[in-house]
Amino acid sequence: MRHGVSPRAPAVVLGLSLAGACAWGGPSSATSVPIPVVASTNVYGDVVRQIGGGHVAVVSIINDPAQDPHSYEAGPRNRLELSRAEVVVENGGGYDEFVDRMLRSSDNSSAEVINAVQVSGKAPAGAGEFNEHVWYDLPTMGRLADRIAQALGKVSPADGDVFRKNAQIFKDGLARLEARADRIEARHAGTPVAVTEPVPLYLTEACGLVNKTPAAFSEAVEEGDEVAPRVLRQTLELFPRHQVEVLVYNAQTSGPQTEKVREAAEDSGIPVVPVTETLPEGKHYTGWMSDNITALGQALER
Repeated sequence: MRHGVSPRAPAVVLGLSLAGACAWGGPSSATSVPIPVVASTNVYGDVVRQIGGGHVAVVSIINDPAQDPHSYEAGPRNRLELSRAEVVVENGGGYDEFVDRMLRSSDNSSAEVINAVQVSGKAPAGAGEFNEHVWYDLPTMGRLADRIAQALGKVSPADGDVFRKNAQIFKDGLARLEARADRIEARHAGTPVAVTEPVPLYLTEACGLVNKTPAAFSEAVEEGDEVAPRVLRQTLELFPRHQVEVLVYNAQTSGPQTEKVREAAEDSGIPVVPVTETLPEGKHYTGWMSDNITALGQALER
């Protein structure tokens, strides 16, 4: 329990709709100071709000759907917010290194830091390529929900039951999404697809789809490097030859070369499914992932 804050009384748990509305466990009269939480992106900030409800005050550092997270430059305000946080949720895996840098330079050594990549258990022990976009992996997000509930419960033990129940509601929503992904896999397992970046691969793999994009293309795009002409040509040839049935396109970090790929897909009648790295405005996590699964399913049925 935090020093200088009166004990928190348990609050009522409110349910989530299938569309992914927040589970707001509204603060009781005994709760006067919400738990300060900083999340590296609004994806994780939304999950914290769904679990913590009115007992948390969440700041999401990257919250603009038009912002390229890879090029984000944190500032003094972010450092101040992190210095006040009691819980910090970051992606890890090199995705949001600015969080760790600012934490090291702040005087806040007591904040509990939750690293989603570590929670996922997917990071390789040694060097090598690793897809750090673990928020597209539904089982990881379920484990993360439990970890967030545990961290919030340490700060406010009296509300631990609320956090655990809200985490379960969130996981129930994820289970429905996983069931839908399983149904796509049952109909379309082995279907070849292309991606502009590795961002959605955990989700496409859960749907049984096979990525046929040249690795050198998606890696160069993700790193912001120029794609070699030979690699670009190999990627573009996937579409007129109908070697893939869907293109999953990262609309948040598009550039001239990924635009060429999108245009090649459209010119060849290949469905394009746009995805983003952060939450679209007005969406909650489960509703966002539901939309992505729906779009994939519809594209595959064309």
